[in-house]
Amino acid sequence: MPYRWNDGQDVDEAIVVVMNTLDADPEIRGWLLHALQQAIDDSDPELARYFFVELKRHRPEALRYFTKPAF
Repeated sequence: MPYRWNDGQDVDEAIVVVMNTLDADPEIRGWLLHALQQAIDDSDPELARYFFVELKRHRPEALRYFTKPAF
């Protein structure tokens, strides 16, 4: 089953995971990178936009890991 965000709380939790991951390791890779990119691609576009807004706000250096879909 694909990983999708259902609401803003799901996105907020994903942002916290990204923040914690980067605190422990300077790279995002593997299953986490794949799962988050899948959520970006498969979730409601508004939730994907929210992910990028919040990521830019909290950990802008992580933006390079994710491909932003054409909204």
